[in-house]
Amino acid sequence: MTSEKVETVIAGNYVEMEREEDDAYASGRASRSKFSNFLWNGGSVYDAWFSCASNQVAQVLLTLPYSFSQLGMASGIVFQLFYGLMGSWTAYLISILYVEYRTRKEREKVDFRNHVIQWFEVLDGLLGKNWRNAGLFFNCTFLLFGSVIQLIACASNIYYINDNLDKRTWTYIFGACCATTVFVPSFHNYRVWSFLGLVMTTYTAWYLTIASLLHGQNEGVVHSGPAKMVLYFTGATNILYTFGGHAVTVEIMHAMWKPQKFKMIYLIATLYVLTLTLPSAISVYWAFGDALLTHSNAFALLPKSGFRDVAVVLMLIHQFITFGFACTPLYFVWEKFIGIHEVKSIFKRALARLPVVIPIWFLAIIFPFFGPINSAVGALLVSFTVYIIPALAHMLTFVSPAARENAVERPPKYLGGWTGIFSLNVFVVCWVLVVGFGFGGWASMLNFINQINTFGLFTKCYQCPPHKN
Repeated sequence: MTSEKVETVIAGNYVEMEREEDDAYASGRASRSKFSNFLWNGGSVYDAWFSCASNQVAQVLLTLPYSFSQLGMASGIVFQLFYGLMGSWTAYLISILYVEYRTRKEREKVDFRNHVIQWFEVLDGLLGKNWRNAGLFFNCTFLLFGSVIQLIACASNIYYINDNLDKRTWTYIFGACCATTVFVPSFHNYRVWSFLGLVMTTYTAWYLTIASLLHGQNEGVVHSGPAKMVLYFTGATNILYTFGGHAVTVEIMHAMWKPQKFKMIYLIATLYVLTLTLPSAISVYWAFGDALLTHSNAFALLPKSGFRDVAVVLMLIHQFITFGFACTPLYFVWEKFIGIHEVKSIFKRALARLPVVIPIWFLAIIFPFFGPINSAVGALLVSFTVYIIPALAHMLTFVSPAARENAVERPPKYLGGWTGIFSLNVFVVCWVLVVGFGFGGWASMLNFINQINTFGLFTKCYQCPPHKN
């Protein structure tokens, strides 16, 4: 097929995608008030950007200073920039594979108006069942523990406002609150929440920065990092986790009216997120140094004030939103498994989704290790879910000359064409496999086991002051 014909097919399929989404949007406008439509029916490029940025930063904002204490200032900055770019690259690959899969299916007249495409389905359609099973396992397990981390973060944060209850009791309470996300049908309905979530994390990031600078350095502050290899690679893997929030990329793209416009959205979202994570992590580590090694939540070291209480409340709300982001793809998988994904009744679907929340709730109570659990999840799950598998899948999808010739999206010339994109993918796979999964897995699991030995499972109040235990 000639290049001219390929471009014609591409344009035709893009029109088909746009019409399908525009028809859905038009029918939505006919059945809802304009105000409701404005708040809930999101599918624009801006909605996708807010979703990516809001979902990416979340509670890791509070653990990055802890990572800096493990890595040292220089390595902390370099790893944030490096993994930010690497995460943006693999999100780009996922978007290319989504468009390729959807275009092929639309040529076969497959209708997606009542079906949300997910990452494991993209892998199934492009590479077969073995890849589908691998994608399903890693993605679902990561999202499961990603939801667990949000519950742990909720309990850890609220404790700094109200310590009358221990963190485990707060986990029970917030588990029940977060279960209400079963009523949110899809990512279309997160428009206002994504916007508010990013506003909340922006406030919190600049609060951490300004409060740390105003507080100044602790007397006798020490910045000894990096001191141990275990701590070094644990911190690096937490940053790998920070910029691996694109496990929901396919669902966010599918919620767009024109998903082919997603390509650069994650990179732009990452650049904004770096303006939050770098100043806050640098400032908090500068002020408190090695004290962060035993205080994985940055709120624990900052003095109590009205501004801190506002930041805590905003992060609680944002973690509720992020819980929904992480859980919604799991809800979709469960709906498809029990055969009710295309049921229109919100209440029937909500009731069917409830069993998904129960194991998340239980795991958050077993492993309440705020901070160390991020690194373990990053090394063992994120490394494959959003780095290794997308890079390998892209190479295998376009390994044949015919696949490259008929590709819906061709690599830009400034990346070196197909040779350049394959070389970048090989580098990503090798780096993440050795440094992220290998060294990171070793370090994070040693650290995680140390938390279990020190605090025990089901601990009532992880890293609480002694008189509260």
